[in-house]
Amino acid sequence: MSAVMPRRPLAGIVALGALMPFAAFASNDVTTDAVVHHYADLAHANYADALNAAEVLNERIDELLANPTDDNLKAAKQAWLQARIPYQQSEVFRFGNAVVDDWEGQLNAWPLDEGMIDYVEGDDYQHELGNEGATANIIANEQITVGGESLDVSEITPELLADLNEIGGSEANVASGYHAIEFLLWGQDLHGFEAGNGERPVSDYQTGDDCTHGHCDRRRTYLDAVSDLLVDDLEWMVAQWAPDSEDNYRQELLAESDQEGLRRMLFGMGSLSLGELAGERLKVALEANSFEDEHDCFSDNTHNSHYYNGQGIQNIYTGTYQRLDGSVVEGPSLEDLLAQEDSELADELRQQLDATMARLDAIKQAAEAESSPMAFDMMIAPGNEQGSELINDAILTLVAQTGSIEQAAGELGVTSLQPDDAGHQF
Repeated sequence: MSAVMPRRPLAGIVALGALMPFAAFASNDVTTDAVVHHYADLAHANYADALNAAEVLNERIDELLANPTDDNLKAAKQAWLQARIPYQQSEVFRFGNAVVDDWEGQLNAWPLDEGMIDYVEGDDYQHELGNEGATANIIANEQITVGGESLDVSEITPELLADLNEIGGSEANVASGYHAIEFLLWGQDLHGFEAGNGERPVSDYQTGDDCTHGHCDRRRTYLDAVSDLLVDDLEWMVAQWAPDSEDNYRQELLAESDQEGLRRMLFGMGSLSLGELAGERLKVALEANSFEDEHDCFSDNTHNSHYYNGQGIQNIYTGTYQRLDGSVVEGPSLEDLLAQEDSELADELRQQLDATMARLDAIKQAAEAESSPMAFDMMIAPGNEQGSELINDAILTLVAQTGSIEQAAGELGVTSLQPDDAGHQF
């Protein structure tokens, strides 16, 4: 996927922390058309921030490759963590917008069989059963065989990595995106349910005799290519929501009926709440006691990814988005529109969204506690009653808010919303 617009100037980056709630846009006569237009503005601002943060990450990676030191590796990791803040909020634009769903797998697919990319510790390496690509190791090999097909991977380029995603028909064969970069920066997390994340040595990016684990030149090339691809992909999505274009997804969305615009907004909110966050990201990992099913499994940043997913849902309802430079985008919102039809339901949904953010923040605070922090992979350990309670509380509030999102849809004339539950029972 090639870039279709110029790089944007770098925005300021804020620390990982809670976003402040904002009051609803003050208006007694909000129209559906205005709410849908503002939704497109929120998407453009959110993806622009994701792009800016990815550009910073790309710069830090370039600095790491030019001078592989512990400090530069640490800086690249920090840039990756910052890049997750806007991107995870943008996931609320999935589900209702096919242009996002058709694209997002190249950026955020998980869980991945990391042995397809680089070396792994074989004794405790968990991967998809029967996946031939799980141990392909692109970095160590110029030719790999997956699904009975021999593939030339001698020249590692962004285009090659895009083509290799889901090779052999396995969704675990992820060659690109945030989690491929995460693995290349942190390495495997071999701590299981104990404290600690990946511990990749910076010498994996050094040259000559200082290189560890072999193939450092190809590992360097891979990391450079995968971070370039991330930027290119985000440039493309920013262009899809740009207000000054006559031929992009934004114009397609705004050409639809106002009710269709509302449906896409509410379906995205409900599906991220229910099937994706409550189901795939929280319920699956907890019930299976599987640290392989935690979202940011190499860095132990999962608590933040979940938190900012929840924030993204709230952003759409309130019509507000706090940008990385601290400025706030705000305008006519679903909350304003719903309040005109049923102020009691509007208030109830706001309270439920606040309750969800409080539960997700409790997970975040436990993971970041100064004394005895409990990362998400520790919370899901068998017998961890405190961790289980934290996660189940978040699931319950997500399910409750989804019910009210469906009620809100009915009040606004969007019938049979049926958010995606990803096959989960709640």
